[in-house]
Amino acid sequence: MKKNIKTKKGSALVYGLIIMTAVTILLTSILTYISSQIKYSLKVHTREQTFQIAESGISFYRWYLAHQAEGRTAQQLATFWSSGSPYGVGGAYTGVYDDPFGSAIGEYSITVIPPEVGSTIVQVTSVGATYKNPTDTRTLTVRFRRPSWSENAALANDFMRFGNGTEVFGKIMSNKGIRFDGLAHNIVSSAVNTFDDPDHTGASEFGVHTHKNIPPTSGANNAFRPAEAPNSAVALRPDVFEAGRSFPIPAVDFNGVLGDLSLMKSEAQAGRGTYFDNSGVGREITLKTDGTFDVCTVKTYSVYVDGTHGTNQPLNYLGIVSGASGSSAGTNGNPCDVATCCTSSTCPWIQSSKHSRGKCISKSNQPLVQNGVIFVEDNVWVSGQIDNKRITIAAADLISGSLPSLYVMNNLLYTNYTGTDIIGLIGQRNVDIPRDSATTLRIDGALLAQQGRVGRAFYSGLVKSSITIYGALATNLRYGFAYTNGTGYTTRNLYYDNNLLYYPPPYFPTGTQYQMDLWEEN
Repeated sequence: MKKNIKTKKGSALVYGLIIMTAVTILLTSILTYISSQIKYSLKVHTREQTFQIAESGISFYRWYLAHQAEGRTAQQLATFWSSGSPYGVGGAYTGVYDDPFGSAIGEYSITVIPPEVGSTIVQVTSVGATYKNPTDTRTLTVRFRRPSWSENAALANDFMRFGNGTEVFGKIMSNKGIRFDGLAHNIVSSAVNTFDDPDHTGASEFGVHTHKNIPPTSGANNAFRPAEAPNSAVALRPDVFEAGRSFPIPAVDFNGVLGDLSLMKSEAQAGRGTYFDNSGVGREITLKTDGTFDVCTVKTYSVYVDGTHGTNQPLNYLGIVSGASGSSAGTNGNPCDVATCCTSSTCPWIQSSKHSRGKCISKSNQPLVQNGVIFVEDNVWVSGQIDNKRITIAAADLISGSLPSLYVMNNLLYTNYTGTDIIGLIGQRNVDIPRDSATTLRIDGALLAQQGRVGRAFYSGLVKSSITIYGALATNLRYGFAYTNGTGYTTRNLYYDNNLLYYPPPYFPTGTQYQMDLWEEN
């Protein structure tokens, strides 16, 4: 009996040990789990702290740009980035991050890639770390830029009207009113709340308004629309404004373009482009796919007077004598006049068949500077095609105060439509289509008329087939390529080049405030 009792006591001890072991294992597992969760929570907390520190660095640099760069002219901005010792350029900038109680708990390190020549895009990288875990970092990279004028399919300092049947894919903005009777796939904006539409009588209407009938009724009319006037609520009208309409918004300063033109001139003179003075009445430029351009100096041109007088086209060119021989050899290098823009192989002999008198050579060839500007202190006539080049051509006189124009008679084309080919055209007065322009005309590029308009003058009885602009246009005065009597271009196509959003033409005018358009964690 006693033997049996001892055996039972031993069994109880074994059971007790088993239970204690199981409890110990369970408690150890629980404690290990709790410990791992605490460590994980601390790690997550640290990671979140480092993220906030890195983000604080981005916020600081945005504040820094607002105080150091916003509101500056293009020239001042270029000077700031090149010689103003901006934070983060050429070496990291380090800032201390404090907690809500004012205690320093970490640092952010900022490195900056400044804008390329002719661009405003700034890349900022911020690395955040805490003092407790300095090796546990998080990195953020953002891109800031000043929005370019080329981001709008159409930008104007005047009233704009888009007729029934017009379809526009890019943004549209005017400092005055906009009447839109077509279909806008992007937002349509105006700087005014109300506007008196000059194309009909009656009271003022919304800054952005339409005369298009509400579906299922089709068409549009020219009568005053009470539903589009201030006493009414602004209707959505997705049949016209797919992305909506916005008014009033801040105006765009066309006078400020003078500062951009001044920068373009100085950059061209400094070798980051090509500069031409005001010899003659301007330059005729032909862009070429081999990375060069031909240029002639225009001596005189037919100045537009009215619908039947003046064509805005060159009449003759300035040249130099070349190839003269015998008694005429001394004339080589002398100035001369010729009726065509030509080379030694295409120019006529001086005084017909008298070869000894040489030829009057008017054309020269020069390289296109990548991301550069061709600045002419007078009028420009331009045509041709580029291949893997980004160039801006400006016609402006910053010396005498005259207002040159830029003229496009024949096709101006890209070879590539992926953003590697970009053209900017700027006329201090107009960007104009002369009388004898191509019947079917295509212009690839962003067009800007600083004090005049993008368009075509009235030529009595002349009807053209179609004009296509693939890019963007900005105009001080109301633009147009046709007239109500049927003259001008019958078909007018405006296609926005989406590449202009991030790859504007070199030195093209921009807004004055930086915006963030890219954010990513590395």
